[in-house]
Amino acid sequence: MPDSKEETTLGVQTKSVSASSASRSSVTKEQLLEYYHKMLLIRRFEEKAGQLYGMGLIAGFCHLYIGQEAVVVGIQSVLSSKDTVITAYRDHGHMLACNMDPRGVMAELTGRIGGYSKGKGGSMHMFSREKNFFGGHGIVGAQVPLGAGLAFAHKYRADGGLCVTYMGDGAVNQGQVYETFNMAALWKLPIIFIIENNGYAMGTSVQRHAAGEHLYERGMAYGIPGREADGMDILAAHTAALAAVDYVRAGNGPIILEMKTYRYRGHSMSDPAKYRSKEEVENMRENADPVMHARLKLEKEFSVTEEDFKTIDKEIKKIITEAAEFAQISPEPDPSELYTDILIENERNSTSD
Repeated sequence: MPDSKEETTLGVQTKSVSASSASRSSVTKEQLLEYYHKMLLIRRFEEKAGQLYGMGLIAGFCHLYIGQEAVVVGIQSVLSSKDTVITAYRDHGHMLACNMDPRGVMAELTGRIGGYSKGKGGSMHMFSREKNFFGGHGIVGAQVPLGAGLAFAHKYRADGGLCVTYMGDGAVNQGQVYETFNMAALWKLPIIFIIENNGYAMGTSVQRHAAGEHLYERGMAYGIPGREADGMDILAAHTAALAAVDYVRAGNGPIILEMKTYRYRGHSMSDPAKYRSKEEVENMRENADPVMHARLKLEKEFSVTEEDFKTIDKEIKKIITEAAEFAQISPEPDPSELYTDILIENERNSTSD
């Protein structure tokens, strides 16, 4: 991160946002409208997915991203087409932020051939090589070492790319995460570890499952700098991501971003979320909602009108309606698909002994 000022906080070396990064973090009306559009698209997509799940059209697990939209939109806003992304199972928002087709994402949720994994992956396992999105992983923390592998590939190929590896606050306590931190720091891999701290690992609050006050400090033993950002504010997420990208692209190795965020729904659709009060959730909805925060900023600072918002709402409603319809009319995969996408067979010249 050029022109950055080093600081030491609680024994952890961190870097403040550089002057160049700070100046570049200001957004235009067009940019903020784009971020608002993407966040609202994720919100409406997840609401529709919840409806389809309730109708029995989506089977298996379904983890909704409602409330956390600013994190992934802010992070993805500063990446380039050569960068790679990998995440855990609360992944629909990440797919949409990577510009994957909502129809393909929704069709995968309903197990149809038109889905990104031909209906075989479901909510937690879809990929898009075209969009450099590598999942969607159901095992807690399993995507983190895979993210290091993607970062290693960037470094090995010298392609200038980096890997953004998302994880939840619960995954931070997994042993494989620390093995990955060690290798990433040792080899100075171009990777940004994003901790989406939504306050709860399934049904256990972060205060009860994680020792230490700040999760971004978890890389301190390996010399990995970390910082915390408001994951409910799209501009704060954008600014933090911009500084992190500058740091990694300069060849400094990995960095950790802890994004403080909040999910409005339960851990999954089967979770009634009785471990927290309705008042807590309503307080976050009313006072910290990322979509509403962006809308208010657009109204006050860029004079975006009610008619403008209605036009955006109408456009997104059309996209979601088409995605839901496609997800229901796309055929189910043929049973023969059980035997595809399992093994890559290389052609060889046959030789006799």
